[in-house]
Amino acid sequence: MVEILFGESSAGSMKAAKCENVKYKNSQPLWIQGSSDEVICLGFMLDMGYIGEVVDSQYRKDFIYSMYAQNQWEQDEEYENELKKLGNVYAGELARLIRFLEGGEPVRIWYSDAPYSRCGFYHVCSILKNYPNEVSVVTQPEHVVKKNVIVSYHSWSEVAAEEFAGFLGNERKLTSDEIRMYAEMWGELVLENAPLRAVVNGTVLSVSDDFYDFIIWNKLTDKPVKECRLIGDILGQVPIGIGDWWYAARIEHFIRQGKIKVEEDSENKYARLIKGYL
Repeated sequence: MVEILFGESSAGSMKAAKCENVKYKNSQPLWIQGSSDEVICLGFMLDMGYIGEVVDSQYRKDFIYSMYAQNQWEQDEEYENELKKLGNVYAGELARLIRFLEGGEPVRIWYSDAPYSRCGFYHVCSILKNYPNEVSVVTQPEHVVKKNVIVSYHSWSEVAAEEFAGFLGNERKLTSDEIRMYAEMWGELVLENAPLRAVVNGTVLSVSDDFYDFIIWNKLTDKPVKECRLIGDILGQVPIGIGDWWYAARIEHFIRQGKIKVEEDSENKYARLIKGYL
């Protein structure tokens, strides 16, 4: 079974979760049958940036690099080269998926309501509609109850490798009609070709690039704060599945506009001391 995920962290956990010899406890699998080679990571960040071009276009590769390159915590030549190759890595993963499909392999898609994940799911359906392969999905629940404790989830990146098998009870088959429906949704988003896509009341909508800006302004004051602390607070207090890259890019945009002041600069942008003009 080919496992499709849309983020590096979740795909890495899934690779660790795949096991050739699965053990069971109370008739439930402790791991997921198969090999790590069956895990496909399509981390194209399709909720952000324009999508009028194919996902493995040079535009998308450059966009992915521009988002990751903002984090300069441990920037060096080797790290820089790895970032530049990421777009090609995902393009290779897409090509690998096509080979699996042409070989008739069944696929299982793990997606959540995080915008990047929903957009990735719709895009994959636009590919799957052309193949007769068996397709199933595991949709991440909003929360699960563990020993009288409610655990909330916002993306598959929050799930540890040993926990993935526990979600297989949520797996369901996708019909060809459903696949076509989701593919059409992706087609509509492509035609709209907005700079950003957001999940609003369970629906993926094309929105302007300032859609999430109010979150930044709700947290930023005239009291200087490290950029990494501001973004960390946003991610922790407003967990809507948006990566730190987008907030960092918008903060940089406001700095260039003169709406956010850099009190203390740093080569590491995330370490800058910033404040709002009030």
